[in-house]
Amino acid sequence: MPDPSIFRDMDSAAGHLADAIQAGRNIVVFGDYDVDGATSAALLLRFIAETGGIASPYIPDRLLEGYGPSGEALESLARAGAELVVTVDCGTQAFEALERAQAAGLAVIVVDHHKAGWALPPALAIVNPNRLDEAPDAAAHGHLAAVGLAFLLAVAVNRLLRQRGHYAARPEPNLLALLDLVALGTVADVAALKGLNRAFVTQGLKLMARRGNTGLAALLDVSTPDRAPRAGDLGFHLGPRINAGGRVGQSDLGVRLLTTQDPATAAGIARTLDALNEERKGIEAAVLDQALSQPQGDRPVVVAAGEGWHAGVLGIVAARLRSGTTARRSSSGWKGHWQRLGPLDCRRRSGAAVLSARDQGLLVTGGGHAMAAGLTVEAGRLEALVEFLQAALAEPVARARQDRALAIDVALAPAGATADLAEALEAAGPYGAGWPNPRVALGPVRIVKADIVGTDHLRLIVQGADGARLKAMAFRQASTALGVALLSARGQSVYLAGRLAQDDWSGGPMAELHIEDAAVCS
Repeated sequence: MPDPSIFRDMDSAAGHLADAIQAGRNIVVFGDYDVDGATSAALLLRFIAETGGIASPYIPDRLLEGYGPSGEALESLARAGAELVVTVDCGTQAFEALERAQAAGLAVIVVDHHKAGWALPPALAIVNPNRLDEAPDAAAHGHLAAVGLAFLLAVAVNRLLRQRGHYAARPEPNLLALLDLVALGTVADVAALKGLNRAFVTQGLKLMARRGNTGLAALLDVSTPDRAPRAGDLGFHLGPRINAGGRVGQSDLGVRLLTTQDPATAAGIARTLDALNEERKGIEAAVLDQALSQPQGDRPVVVAAGEGWHAGVLGIVAARLRSGTTARRSSSGWKGHWQRLGPLDCRRRSGAAVLSARDQGLLVTGGGHAMAAGLTVEAGRLEALVEFLQAALAEPVARARQDRALAIDVALAPAGATADLAEALEAAGPYGAGWPNPRVALGPVRIVKADIVGTDHLRLIVQGADGARLKAMAFRQASTALGVALLSARGQSVYLAGRLAQDDWSGGPMAELHIEDAAVCS
């Protein structure tokens, strides 16, 4: 782990926060409504409470307030007696809001990882490894999620309080006990699992298995089988449920869950989030159907837009498109979400394109990080924005399309796809962005059975020449070209490519293949 002091403004942020803790000032942690924001806010709230400080959360409503700090919200907090606001997972582009906070006499610290320009808003400190003026050793940690930076801030504050003798009469917080929150936010925000992030997630999963966080334990009870959590569970089971609060329910449910010490309260919030996640799936499916019905063509950027689409699912729907933007019309214009998929160069270029579009006046607001961004477009500027993005990204997208090869790590016969191998591969994790599961090629195999299960999932039973059978799943693919091809290939021989995983639902140690691609034998 790096010394937190390598980051610009980190020592200043730690000093101001330590001062506020020791003076008993009213601290507000202002978080984003997604998992990274919720875990970042919960981490600082738990840490400040253990130091004896006074802190409360503020999570904006996605529909009513939108992303990040607003001038109205910060002025309201100042009137209510807040003396220091720490924004987490937001704030780097909040110029107008932080200017209004400054005019109201409210001190603000920004802890964020979103892309920054050369100009920065007024604040006591802006801790962000993606600042353009950041030193190389700190900029090398630009892949950290906001929760990782919040943890480093806690380390810096804790060190300073120790030096000041703050713990002479009280126990020092156990910072390592917060790593389960860091792991959850890191994986759910699709941060690259390399370097420090990999260590955070590895250690955080061990902590999560001990169920020391009351809220996380309750969420595990409603979302995953009775086993130790894996990195995939954080992204596919825990993360979506916490996000559901901000998408279709109450935006502060995630923070309340992750900070409560009461098992009954935690169980109630976990059940609510589980129900909201089911509601979110229905809303998402309806919007996705409408988005996919719009012509996509062969353009570099796919743009789908519609009246009345639920703002809470725009990011998910954008991710379901092959690469593009979803938007909904509001009274003043279009609000949308940009999902940048594909090779790293495309992500970097698309991020620069969003910032450039904002600088040229095509966006009211726009910004994000390596995987996604939020956009606000005036009512009459959507077509101009689309044309700008198509032109800006035509070359990198065309270059990316030239190489469609699927890299394979290991070739297996069905008899070789064993539970022991799946367990051994899992032990080489955690897997995620920047550190993907090994990709397996299987075949030729004959499709013995193919049916649709759950929400658009395709389940196969395949058999090899060795007589061995294996279950394979193609998630959310039943209605795609891949799914249709596999359904129509019943009884035929195919090659399959995907990830070998442990099957937790068949009552015993088994392996299954999660399909990514297929080739039907001619």
